[in-house]
Amino acid sequence: MRFAEYTLEALLRLLDVGVHVVDANGVTRYYNDAAAKLEGLDPSQVIGRHILDVYPSLDGQSSTLLQVASTLRPVLNHQQSFTHYLGKRITTVNSTWPIVVDGQLQGVVEVSKDITEVRQLSERLVDLQARIFDQPNKKSERPTARYTFDDLIGQDKAFVQLKRMALRAASSSSSVLVWGETGTGKELLVQSIHNASPRSSKPFVAQNCAALPETLLESILFGTTRGSFTGAENRPGLFELADGGTLFLDEINAMPPSLQAKILRVLQEKHVRRIGDARVRPVDVRIITAMNTNPWQAVRQGQLREDLYFRINVVQLEIPPLRQRPDDIPLLVQHFLEKYNCQLAKQVLGLSEEVERLFYAYSWPGNVRELEHAIEGALNICDNDLIELSHLPAHIAHSQSGHPQSGWADAAVTLQPGRSLRDTLVEVEMRLIDQALRQSGNNISQAAALLGIPRQTLQYRLRALHMQP
Repeated sequence: MRFAEYTLEALLRLLDVGVHVVDANGVTRYYNDAAAKLEGLDPSQVIGRHILDVYPSLDGQSSTLLQVASTLRPVLNHQQSFTHYLGKRITTVNSTWPIVVDGQLQGVVEVSKDITEVRQLSERLVDLQARIFDQPNKKSERPTARYTFDDLIGQDKAFVQLKRMALRAASSSSSVLVWGETGTGKELLVQSIHNASPRSSKPFVAQNCAALPETLLESILFGTTRGSFTGAENRPGLFELADGGTLFLDEINAMPPSLQAKILRVLQEKHVRRIGDARVRPVDVRIITAMNTNPWQAVRQGQLREDLYFRINVVQLEIPPLRQRPDDIPLLVQHFLEKYNCQLAKQVLGLSEEVERLFYAYSWPGNVRELEHAIEGALNICDNDLIELSHLPAHIAHSQSGHPQSGWADAAVTLQPGRSLRDTLVEVEMRLIDQALRQSGNNISQAAALLGIPRQTLQYRLRALHMQP
């Protein structure tokens, strides 16, 4: 029994999240090193003391530990701001569970993640946007969309058709869903739509839905009222700041389903309610969303609510990957050469024949963004008139060299006596994953995009197949 206790304590000590355990009376019985580091306290200052003695800014209602001890109901992913007795102010996201044995409460355990800096930065950004949008005489200083359709470079038929469709959609206020692989230029297209729309003189507000935890993202989107949770102030959300203009929600499939439901309600009712407020505020906002996977696939995988999908998918625009538009590579290369020649005071004229052939053969898992970075990097070290192979990133320069970077051969798979179909399929999967990792320079996100699967799925398969990038 003692061995099990020591093992559990060692595991809890190794966790990178705070673990806080109190007994049924609210007295701390366990407080791990991560919690101490998060809050700037020593365990000896917390263990054996009542929760309200250590955190005097809390009470029986605002403390998630005491709330769960009273109701015996878990509280999950709850944002809490508090000040401990030494005066340090902290914001965490907590998940809290009761410990019940034979129907009796024995204690409460809480797991916490520190989001103090993230919340402060996000609130400063929202406050800054609010102040700028409230200055009608300084319209030119307002943050808005920078790109237009003139910045969308390409002569590929599918790409030209995409631009035509986007330009037509710009004239309305209907929702637009843009999707394409990472690096294809989704935000550039979204900004172009806004700038070509009747809302071009109004705010353009963008938010990546994968960048913030759920509770913080909710307060950023909808706003807060003083007292709605500990530490909350009266702040407008991004819906209010984008009133009259465009709100761009990137990676919306990364938004938790519960928050997707609240977004759907705002879109349907055209009213927003700040967290903790009884008042509803009308908003006139055009919603443009984006994701890097097939939207219907995201619905089938449970990443995107079906009802929200039908609401935001009024106009759907798919950006083709660069490997499907090779005729655009010379135009893009010339554009980036002019851009970085100017920035870096260089006079590089173009590509060597070898690099030109390589650029056509390479699969560009990072798409236009990867091409731009390759040109920028090459110009930093190029002293010639032409970009040579030696000026390119290694994973691009060696992608077609004919020398495999691992022990996997690219030969076709053949049927072998005594070898099962399952083993053969595993071998094929490992070869394809290995090729994708080599072509992407061991970038998991780019390799997943090349394979057409979510990043999390590739990470799971790497662990299951015992493969290392």
